[in-house]
Amino acid sequence: MKSLRLIIALMLVGITLGSSAQVTRRSGSETRSRDKKEGSAAITDRQQSFYEVREPSDADLQWMKVIYRSLDLTKGKNPALYYPEEPNADGENLFFIIMRLLANNKISAYEYLDGREMFTDEFKIKVNEMFDRFHIYYTEAKGSNDKNPIYEFENADIPSNEVLSYFIIEKWEFDTRSNQMKARVEALCPVLHRMDEWGGEAVKYPMFWVKLNDIRPYMAQQYVFTDDDNNLARYSIDDFFKLNMYSGEIYKTKNLRNQSLRQMFPEDEAYKHAQDSIEQRLRSFNQDLWVPPLEVLQARAEAEEKARAEAEGELTEDDEAAGGGENVSAASDEEEKVTRTTKRGAKSKSSATKAKEKKAKDKKTKIKERKPKTKTQTVNTGVRSVRNRKK
Repeated sequence: MKSLRLIIALMLVGITLGSSAQVTRRSGSETRSRDKKEGSAAITDRQQSFYEVREPSDADLQWMKVIYRSLDLTKGKNPALYYPEEPNADGENLFFIIMRLLANNKISAYEYLDGREMFTDEFKIKVNEMFDRFHIYYTEAKGSNDKNPIYEFENADIPSNEVLSYFIIEKWEFDTRSNQMKARVEALCPVLHRMDEWGGEAVKYPMFWVKLNDIRPYMAQQYVFTDDDNNLARYSIDDFFKLNMYSGEIYKTKNLRNQSLRQMFPEDEAYKHAQDSIEQRLRSFNQDLWVPPLEVLQARAEAEEKARAEAEGELTEDDEAAGGGENVSAASDEEEKVTRTTKRGAKSKSSATKAKEKKAKDKKTKIKERKPKTKTQTVNTGVRSVRNRKK
C-alpha cells in the first residue's frame, strides 16, 4: 500500500515538472519571437557597459574642442549609413535602428536646440509627438501604458530615404592619462531633406539628438560594407564611428556667441578658409606636443639649408642676368645715339670740343712772375751813415 502511494506521488511530481518545463519553453519562445518582431535583440546591462565608451573626467583633460559636423550620406564612405533604404537580407540602416529603439522605448531622444543641446530629462522628447510632427504613421503596441509607451509602425511609413544627412557632435580631447589627442562622437541627429508640394530645393529638418553610447550596443550588431569594390561587410556601424571612417564638413564650433561658421564668415572664401584652418589645427595638435627625434630634426635642417642654397643660387643667377641686360641695353642706347647724329650735330659737337680745348689751353699758359718792389726805408736821424759820408 505504501509503495502504491509512493508511485502515485512520483507520477504527480513528474507531471508537475513537465508542465512547468512546457510553460518555460513557451515563455522563452514567446520572448524570442517578440524580440525578433521588434527587430533588435535584448541587450543586457553587462553588454551595454561592454560597448559603452567611458567619458574622461575633467581632471584627466587638459584641452577640449567641441566640433559640429554635417555628414552628407551621398559622399565618401557615408552611404554606408544609408544603405539599405528598407530592411532586407543585409540588415537595416542606422535610421531604422534608431526609430525601432525609440518606438520600443529602449533609448531616449532629446530636442534639437541648435548649439544649446542639453541631454537631461527636461529636454527629452515624446516619441508620439515626434511622429506627429514629421507625419509618420504609427499605432500603439499591445501592452503600452503611460509609464512604458510602445509604438508600432510599418517599414514603408518610415522616411528613411529622406534622411540624407546627419549632424554629429564631435569632441576632440587631450587626455593626460594616455597623452594623446582623441576624437569621439558624443551624439548624432538625423536630418530630413523634405521637399514641399511645389518642388524646388529640399528643406532640411533636424529631427532630434540621440547619444551614441545609448545606441552603441545595437550599432555593433549591424555590419555594413564601406567600399563599392568590396561588398563584404567587415565593419559594424559602431566601428564606423569609432575609427572615424566618416567624412563631414565643419559647420560650427562651440563659442561664446553660439554662432555658426557661416554667420561668422559670410563670404565663401573666408568660410572655406576657416574650415581648413580648424581642420589643420586639430590634425597637427598631436604632432606639435612632442619634440621630434634627432634624426628628424637633422633631416629637416638639411632640407631647409638645401632649399635656402637653391633659392640664393637662383637669385644670384637672376641678378647677373638682369645686370648684363642693363649693360647691353646701355651700350646699345649709346650706339644708337652716335649713329643718329647728323652732320649738323657733328659740326656743333666739334665746335664745342674746340671751345673746351681752347679754354683748357688758356689755363695752362704760364703767368709771368712779378718781382716784388724793394722799398727803401729812410730814417730821420741826425747821424749820417758811413757810406753817405764818403760820398
